[in-house]
Amino acid sequence: MITHATITAQSTASSSAPRLVASPFLGQYLLVQPGQAAGVRIPESRYEELLADAAGDQSAPAWLINAAAKAWGTELPESPLRDAVLVRERSRYGYAKASWEINLGCDYDCEFCYLGEKRFAGLDWDGKQQLLRVMRDAGVLWLQITGGEALIDREFGAAYEYAHQLGMMVQVSTNGSSLRKRPIRDLFARRRPYRLTVSLYGATAETYDKVTKNRGAFGRFVQGLDVARDDGLPIRLNVIVSDDNAHEVDAMVRLAESYGFPHHVYTSMSPTIDGEANPLATQSLDHLQPRSVFTGCNAGHTFFHVDPHGIASICKVGRDPSVNLITEGVEALPRLGSIAESLQLRTGGCSGCTKTGTCRTCRPLAKLYQEAGDQRELYCQHGGYGS
Repeated sequence: MITHATITAQSTASSSAPRLVASPFLGQYLLVQPGQAAGVRIPESRYEELLADAAGDQSAPAWLINAAAKAWGTELPESPLRDAVLVRERSRYGYAKASWEINLGCDYDCEFCYLGEKRFAGLDWDGKQQLLRVMRDAGVLWLQITGGEALIDREFGAAYEYAHQLGMMVQVSTNGSSLRKRPIRDLFARRRPYRLTVSLYGATAETYDKVTKNRGAFGRFVQGLDVARDDGLPIRLNVIVSDDNAHEVDAMVRLAESYGFPHHVYTSMSPTIDGEANPLATQSLDHLQPRSVFTGCNAGHTFFHVDPHGIASICKVGRDPSVNLITEGVEALPRLGSIAESLQLRTGGCSGCTKTGTCRTCRPLAKLYQEAGDQRELYCQHGGYGS
């Protein structure tokens, strides 16, 4: 479990004045402030100016002071530029975003979880630091930390702060069970995430506790929402609909609206990452909604996913083949591009399909459905899905 001692002992980050980050991003250059979702695009000449001046004792230029004040209401400190802005070096790898499962362990046991067996296992602290540096070197500016339940990893706090030190904009996905805890509140007060995505599993204690198989979970969840609202955290709620809580969909939406948090309703269950069908049995067929038409994605090219052991794949769904960032380093990442292209080829049950132009399911996800028993009504137009 995460403790205040863990955070303070393993973090060397300063909690002083706000710091900006200037970074390359997909062929452009951005000025961002950690904890804020909006960024400011700057020309290459401004980036080069910051890169050169941050190495010396120059003060922040007037244009930077004005940009910070206009974009975020931030008053930069009267100190050398290097204390006000972290200037990230260019990366030759061209990745901009990544997601990281810090640990698959969870304090809930929802039947629809796509992770299957949720083991508490992963990298030690040295390995976590090495992995974060690899992601930095790959060019990752926007990082999602997820799980399992990310906040209960014993080194979550230290890893979260270290990612900030490296100049990453951090989003956290969580079930919200630990948001009420003082060490977590203190952590997010020092280093604000630009987004906290919180899953919602019921509108009453009876339903929520049944879905999560955790007695008293709803009460702790609501306490977490209360303190998150009080602390002004950037919460977005994901309303997860299964057959066990479908009768409370409207009530869950009202709960989200009562807090003033934006929300999104998710109704489609997926097989586990190992192609097991167990989560599909929890699908509420009355609430099944077709996904948007799949027109391609940047998985493996400008985005990648990493599991708790430092194994990188194109995304959370297409996990095989993969590369090992701990043993191979950042140099292994370019292989993901060709892996992504091969995984999108229409093979197996999708070869020769006549509906490729309107398909709503990417090939890696379709493969998982096929391995899980090929219930086409849940993912394929040939089974009636999205027709």
